[in-house]
Amino acid sequence: MKRDIVSIDADKCIGCGLCADTCQEGAIQMVDGKARLMRDDYCDGLGHCLPSCPTDAISIVQRDADAFDEEAVKRNQEKPAQAPLACGCPGSASTAIPAAGETSEVSAPAQNTQSQLRQWPVQIQLAPVQAPFFEDAHLLVAADCAAYAYGNFHKRFMKNRITLIGCPKLDAVNYREKLGAIIKHNAIKSLTIVRMSVPCCGGLERAAIQALQDSGKFIPWQVVTLTTEGNIIED
Repeated sequence: MKRDIVSIDADKCIGCGLCADTCQEGAIQMVDGKARLMRDDYCDGLGHCLPSCPTDAISIVQRDADAFDEEAVKRNQEKPAQAPLACGCPGSASTAIPAAGETSEVSAPAQNTQSQLRQWPVQIQLAPVQAPFFEDAHLLVAADCAAYAYGNFHKRFMKNRITLIGCPKLDAVNYREKLGAIIKHNAIKSLTIVRMSVPCCGGLERAAIQALQDSGKFIPWQVVTLTTEGNIIED
C-alpha cells in the first residue's frame, strides 16, 4: 500500500541519534553511525521525529510500504529497553570525565602527565550533537596529528576545554554540518582550532570556521597552526 512514511537522507545524517531517541515506536535505529528506518510497519508516518533532526535529514514521503502495525509496536515496546549508542559500539557512549582535583597524593612528575581530557568520545564523527559537557564549554577542534606533534598538547590546549578531533583527509565527511549543529545547540563559550601546517588541515580549519558562521553565534575563536616538528607558527 502507498502511504506517508519517514525517509532519511544518509548524506545529511550526522549520526547524533536524536531521531532514534524521539521515535517512540522504535522504527528508527542507529546503524554504523547513521540513522535508519528499520521497519516500515513500526513507522506511523506522523513525523514526530522531524523536529529533532538538526540537519533536516528526515522528511515524509509517499511510497509503497507495509501498513503501520500498532500491535507489533506495542509488543516491541514491552521488550527490555537498551540504551542507544551512537554507532553500536560501547566505546562511543558519551561520558563526561571529572577534572582532576586541586590537591592530589601523586607526585609532581605524575601531575605533569595528567590527562586533560574532559569527555568521551573525542572523534568529531562520533560526538553527540548535544551533551551536558558541551554546556558553557570552551571547545577545542584539533587535527588528530596535533597531539603527537606538540609534546605539551594536553596542558597547552586541552586543559579546561572540550576536545574534538578529526582528519579531513581520512574521514570522507564534511565536518561543517556536525560542528555547526554542536555550536548552534549548545552554549559554547569559545572555539579554538589547532591544525597542522600541512595543506589537508586547511579543510578542518575551514569547516570549523564555516560551522561557527552557520550557527549565527558570535563567540571568540582562534586558529593555532603547528609545524610537523611541533612548533607553533606565530602570526
